[in-house]
This record gives sequence, structure tokens and C-alpha cells, in this order.
Amino acid sequence: MKITDLLSENTISIDVKASSKEDVIRQAVALMAKSGVIKDVEVYQKGVFKREEESTTGIGEGIAIPHCKSECVEKPALAAMVIPDGVEYEALDGEPVQLLFLIAAPNSEDNVHLDVLARLSEMLMDEEFKNKLIAAGTVKDFLKVIDDAESAKLEENEVVEDGFPRVLAVTACPTGIAHTYMAEQALKDKAKELEISIKVETRGSGGAKNVLTDEEIEHCEGVVIAADVNVDVDRFAGKRVVQAHVAKGIHEPERLIKEALDPATPIFKAGEARQTSAGGGKESIGHQIYKHLMSGVSHMLPFVIGGGILIAIAFLIDTIAGNAGNAAFGSVNPAAAWFKTVGGYAFGFMVWVLSGFIAYSIAGRPGLAVGMVGGFIATQTNFNILATIQGAEYMLSANAGFLGGIAAGFLGGYIVLLLGKAFSRLPKSLDSLKPMLIYPIIGVLIEAGIMYLINTPLIYINIGFSNMLEWMGGHSALLIVLCALLGLMMATDMGGPINKAAYVFGTAMLATQTTQGYVIMAAVMAGGMVPPLGIALSANLFPQKYSKKERGEATVNYVMGAAFITEGAIPFAAADPWRVIVSCMGGSAVAGLLTGLFQCQLLAPHGGVFVFATIQPVYAIPLYLVSVVIGSVVTALLLGILKKDHPTPELGKWKGIRFGKNKNK
Repeated sequence: MKITDLLSENTISIDVKASSKEDVIRQAVALMAKSGVIKDVEVYQKGVFKREEESTTGIGEGIAIPHCKSECVEKPALAAMVIPDGVEYEALDGEPVQLLFLIAAPNSEDNVHLDVLARLSEMLMDEEFKNKLIAAGTVKDFLKVIDDAESAKLEENEVVEDGFPRVLAVTACPTGIAHTYMAEQALKDKAKELEISIKVETRGSGGAKNVLTDEEIEHCEGVVIAADVNVDVDRFAGKRVVQAHVAKGIHEPERLIKEALDPATPIFKAGEARQTSAGGGKESIGHQIYKHLMSGVSHMLPFVIGGGILIAIAFLIDTIAGNAGNAAFGSVNPAAAWFKTVGGYAFGFMVWVLSGFIAYSIAGRPGLAVGMVGGFIATQTNFNILATIQGAEYMLSANAGFLGGIAAGFLGGYIVLLLGKAFSRLPKSLDSLKPMLIYPIIGVLIEAGIMYLINTPLIYINIGFSNMLEWMGGHSALLIVLCALLGLMMATDMGGPINKAAYVFGTAMLATQTTQGYVIMAAVMAGGMVPPLGIALSANLFPQKYSKKERGEATVNYVMGAAFITEGAIPFAAADPWRVIVSCMGGSAVAGLLTGLFQCQLLAPHGGVFVFATIQPVYAIPLYLVSVVIGSVVTALLLGILKKDHPTPELGKWKGIRFGKNKNK
């Protein structure tokens, strides 16, 4: 049943004046009575008011959909009203109602009114559709707007006769926290706008959701993969596949969707190393390296976060127990020692997992074992060679560490790819032996041999990093400058390559378990927290700079910033790039500089305010909070100065702080 089947010209009024919610409902009921489907108007009206007592039907954005299901209704019907001047309706957003649809439904098992309510609500969320209804000059125009929009909606739902979506998509980012779901929403919104059916599989921190089925893949016309980590592409063999950065899924969804449906887009073949961007072309070597590295980092993070927080708890317990000055700090108290041991186990897996999943990203499952073994070798000490290095005893415990793990991962992945080519001429009957026997045995042997050759220079490089950190510790000004630079990088592209480079560097320094490494990690997290917090604060201090919708969205950034989810700032940066990014970079640099100046040490790589208790020394916790707050204020003030006033901010009495004269009159 269509919405237009329930409406008639005599149940529509486009120039209603009402003094209150009760007044407009009574007028709507009187309008509905003209449909001839109400046996007892008084009973029906009481039913409508009773429904309002349960909760308001003013759904916000100037829309109300009152309704009643009753025995006194013979068949379903609709009445519609436009109230140009608006009427106070106790709507969910507190705004006056300008557009009202009244639903009458018979008391049957069909629940027709619920279906109509759902369809109406979905259509009315389209601001353009709503505005067209309000601006309709005649009742016929009003009906035509609905008929055109509903026909397009029904056509969209019937684009594929068998019910399968035309376009499938997969979104994924290294941490799986924000970009994954922002890309999903952007693709869905754009597909809806283009009237193209779509289904999006998300591969976030909670695993794969809304997984695409074999039937859906078989019937789809094109596939969009917006991901910065490797996903299983071979399942889409025989389809037009468009692959791009997850950021392009957020910022260029229309181009990706259209390219996936374009007959000129090449058909993807299983095993084909091809990736297109929104503008076409092959994937760059730089992006390949970045993608594989981020795949390893995303799988490594749970070990770093879990282990880091457990170790931080150990230090916290010993601090409370009064053992802060002890040489065995972190292991003095038995409970602290237990936490540090377990945390150390988790930390110990970090490099192996990093290596294994970099190799997995490059070569699939056969690369996992080879890469992980290489990562293990990278973490082992080469005593014989290290003993000759200047005779320095502390160097005996050194290993290739994080840097060696990265090298092992890439080495393992490409070894397996080369083995695949080398054994490609084997009989097909032996295909099942390759990943289970040939690749692991030969791959691990080659990986081990090469790693033992390159492990020594990598160890020297790793020692160089440690010595550099120690040296910087003696030159605090340099460490402070580095902290400011890392803070600035965290706000440069907010989840993009520069942000991730700073974050990966921070986690690598955290893995050194040195004072300087902890200070660097603190600067990285502070820099990442500031952009969303600064934007949220700016929306409160300078509401005239933002639309009503933006102010509502900005409020959520308090939570995202507190949780160290920098990506909350992306929608605002996309809308006004240079002003927002420059403001965020300024605030984040200040926050990083201050954490370095205060020598705040952070022992956990993620979590925002939820891991502030892990900051060492304990007295630095309030100083760290002050650093983040000051950085956020700097960002907010810069936004207040640089951003222009929004043309229609829809403000109440609070007009916000103003700098200079208002040029946007």
C-alpha cells in the first residue's frame, strides 16, 4: 500500500494556523473525519490524545506524526497539514512543528499504521522532501511531491527483482573504531541519494558485521572496498571491484559507487594484485606498504593495550604500596609483580603478532606462520655479536625489536609470494600441500636464514634508537620539541597516514619501556584527544559558527575526544578543511608540548581518560589533564577566530563569544 493511496485532496490542508498542540490535533482529526473512514470521531480523537500521553509524536525537525489504531476506524487513512508559522508541539527536539501527518488505522492484525509510519518517517528524514512539502503551493502540488518521492523509493527497493542489492561494500580501518563506520554511513547515505540499493560489511574492532553472503555476491553488479587493511578480495572474483582508502569511502562515496557500476571498470580476477582509487589507477607502492603495516598494527594493538594497561596497574599498585623509590618498582608487591608478569607476556607477543599479520596481509594465511617466526627471531638476543660492541654490558639484552618485527613481516609475506610463483607449475593435485607443507617449511627456513643475517644491523639500529632516546632525555628541550611535533602530526589528517605514523612511532617508543618512550606516548595520546574536544568546546563557546545540526553532532565529540578517537573531528574538517585542521594542529601541538614539558609518562597506548590512572608519576595526572584541556581551549579559540559565522545558526538567547566585528550579516 502506498502513502498516496491513503491520502485524498479533502484530507490535506496546506495553510493551517494553530495556537497549541491540542488545537492542531483537533483540526487534524476534523480533517480526517472528511475521509469518511471514522465511525465515531469523538472516540478516535480520544485515541489520538491518549497516544500523545504515552509519548510525543513530534519526532523533531518540524515534523509530527500523530496516530490512532481503533475499532472506530473502518479502513486506514491519512490526513496531512502544513502549519507555515509552526506550532509548539512538545517535539523531541523542542522545535515547533510545521508539517503534520495524522494516521488512522483499523484495529486489525495487519498493523498497517506501523508500516505507513515507518515509511513516512524514513521519507520525512530527507530534508529536501520535507521542505518541498512545506513549500507546496496547492494540495495537488503536495500530493505530487509525495507521489514522486514514494515512487522513487519503491523503485529503489525493486531495482533488483530478486531482492539482492546492486552494490556491495566492505569498510575497514586499522583500529576499526571510527573510520570503518563513518565510511559505512557515507556509502549508505550516498547510495540512498542515488537510489541504488547497497549492503555494507564492516570489519571493525568488534569483528566483521553484516557479512556479505555468497548469494548477494553472486547477484550484485559491483563491489566497493574502502579499507586500509587487507580484506578477502578473492571472494569477489568475476565482479567489478573498486578498492580505495577508507577515507575515500567517507569523502568520495559517490565516485566509488558509480565506478563500481561503470561497465568500463575491469572485472576482478582471483589473486590479482590490483587496487583502484576513486579516480582509477593502480595502487601505489607507498599505499601497499602502508596498508600491510596498518594491518599488522591493527592486530597488534590489543596485545599492546592489554599488556600496557596491566603493566601500568602493576606500577600503580606499587605506588600505592609506597614502593615508588624501590629499584624493583613494579614488581615489589606480589600483586604488582603478578600484573607486571602477565602484562609482560602480552607485550611479548606484540612484535610476533605485528610480523605475522603484516605477512598475512601480503600473502594470506600461508604468510602468517612465516612472518610470525621472523618476528620471534627479531625479538631474540644475539649474544655473541653484541658482546663485542664497545664492551657495554647493557647491550647484551638488546634485540631488533619493533623495527625488526616490521622487517620480518614484510620479508615473510614476500617470501611466500615468491614461493607461490616458484611452485606455480606443480600439478594441481598438490595445491592443498602448498599452504600446509611447502610454504611453512621452506618459507620459515628462508625467513630464518635472512633474519639471522639482517638481525645484527637491525639490533644496532634499535640500540641507536635507545641511545637517541637516552640522549634526548639529557636534552629535555629536544624531547619537548619532538612531543609538540608528534601532537601536531596527530591532528594533521586525523586518522590518516600522518596521524597513524605518529601513533605507530608512539607505540614503538612505548615498547622500549623507557621513561622517554612513555613521555612520547603521552604526547601522542594528548595530541589525538584535542581535535574532537576542541571542536566540541568551540561549538559551545561560538555557537554562531555552527548550524543547529553541527552543534548537536559536536556534543558527541566530548565523548569521542575523551576516549582518544581523533576521527570525531573528521566531519568538521571535511566541511571547512584549512580552518579546522589548522586550529586542531595548533591545539594538539600545544598539548604535546605541555605533556613533554611536564614529563608526563603514559604506560598505555589507548583509552583516553580511561587510562589516565596509568600516568606516571602520579602527580603528573592532573598536569596531563591540564595539558589536554589547554590544548582543547587553544583549538576552540582558534576556531572562534578563523571560522566564519554560519548563515543560519538558529541560536537562542546565547549568541556565543565574538572576536571583532561580525562580517556575516
